[in-house]
Amino acid sequence: MLRSVERLSLLSAVVLALAAGVVAKLDFAPLTVSGLPVVDVLTKALLVGAIVTAAYGVYSLTFEAVVERTTSKRRRHDARNVLRLVFVAVTAVAIFGVLTAQWVGVLFSLGVVGFAVTFALQQPLFSLIGWFYIVVKRPYHVGDRVAIEGSKGDVVDVDFFVTTLWEINGELVSSNQPSGRTITLPNSVVLSSHVYNYSWEEFPYVWNELGVQVAYETDLAFTKAVMEREAEELLGEEMRSQIRQYRERLDETPVELEVRDGPTVNVRQEESWVDLRLRYLVHPKRGTQVRNELYDRILSSLNEHPDRVDFPVSRNR
Repeated sequence: MLRSVERLSLLSAVVLALAAGVVAKLDFAPLTVSGLPVVDVLTKALLVGAIVTAAYGVYSLTFEAVVERTTSKRRRHDARNVLRLVFVAVTAVAIFGVLTAQWVGVLFSLGVVGFAVTFALQQPLFSLIGWFYIVVKRPYHVGDRVAIEGSKGDVVDVDFFVTTLWEINGELVSSNQPSGRTITLPNSVVLSSHVYNYSWEEFPYVWNELGVQVAYETDLAFTKAVMEREAEELLGEEMRSQIRQYRERLDETPVELEVRDGPTVNVRQEESWVDLRLRYLVHPKRGTQVRNELYDRILSSLNEHPDRVDFPVSRNR
């Protein structure tokens, strides 16, 4: 169906261009429209129609040949936006050139007008510049989980002027759960704000921590071993694969950092209890699910050994 539309568009462009050539040779000198010769008006109208239909046909063919064959959803989204911008710009210049019959003048005028509208449309222009920055520098892609200017969510769309997020957390929910709301941010914010990307394409994982509070009478070595064992059974092989990838990324930087292959437990002393922090690597979109499962497994194992594990009695913490 799409191919037939493309062919019809290109055929229509050819017919309109030929019709414009025929009309241009006709003599309707006495007839005018708003002071303009009818021949010129009809010729330019037909040429504009030819440009629009030709641009649509070529755009559709290019979209199908290049964009739709791109396997990555992220790259397909960016390629579609770039293609749209190029075709809109070329089509606009072509139409202005036909209407004024002065191509060089049109291009010069566009440059002069560009300086003028910069002052009148600063924010949209900054957002367009922000879009170029996003496309070139890749601070985030469609599908990434990001935090920008206090807003956190999954990127669902990046157009020329705004980025749209599906909100995570917010006032309605917690624990990194979707709220159902969307957030629209101008692309210009990436030029002046911190952008936190939780699922960077080259390493889409983050370190998470799970805290378990126990009494000072607890056998800490045993408890730490239980926590590491449960995390190893749940995440072990997957985490080792992620750590290998993490080390490869570290080797490309001057940063020297020791990274263990498996989950670790750090100890933090509080006033009336000991806080054991299990540290592990996980995909940010699975963080809550993994945390809940780990917590259930660890508590179940620790409750089987009341003689070695004591929990704080006071709940006023």
